[in-house]
Amino acid sequence: MPPILWRRVIILLLGLAPFAWISYATVTQQLGADPAKTIVLFTGEWTIYSLFFTLSVSPLVRFLKWRWLMPHRRMLGLFALFYALCHLFSYLVFILGLDMSRFFSELAKRPYITAGAPAILILIALGVTSTQGMMRRLGKNWQRLHKLVYLALFLGWIHVLWQVRSSYFDAVLYGVITAALLGIRAYWRWQQLQKRRAKAAMMNKSHT
Repeated sequence: MPPILWRRVIILLLGLAPFAWISYATVTQQLGADPAKTIVLFTGEWTIYSLFFTLSVSPLVRFLKWRWLMPHRRMLGLFALFYALCHLFSYLVFILGLDMSRFFSELAKRPYITAGAPAILILIALGVTSTQGMMRRLGKNWQRLHKLVYLALFLGWIHVLWQVRSSYFDAVLYGVITAALLGIRAYWRWQQLQKRRAKAAMMNKSHT
């Protein structure tokens, strides 16, 4: 197979490995005293890990010249959606027993769920529009829409932060990574604006 196909197979297997492990641990009853909570937390963690991996692609391409990563960014993003749906489904089934009235009550009562729900909706929208056909249909709006992944990551971090009961270690670590990934992009955007202003200033001088 061509190298790109080998890489896709490897990424697919690595991406599914956490799901395979949690499934095996569930079946073999290795999840401790509260398996439902363990499953929900595990799938939530892998949602945010997958977002970290996805948003690390552009910096790695830019700084390390790992251009081979670019064709695989969509797959990484789809894994974020996959684990987000697993997270939501496991919460609805194992915690709430598919009681939707209780879900809406929890949505209004618990701020961390209020933050997490729109993040999942964003990931669903990005997953649905990730195909080549949707890229052609949406045109420039496709890029605008997919920049919402930054908001999804931020809301995901807020979702983690607002659940903290004792140790803030994970929340702080996730916050540092989130700030780095979003800060890099803010700096790149600032550079683009500076270049545009400099170009506009030079054009104005040439016309005077």
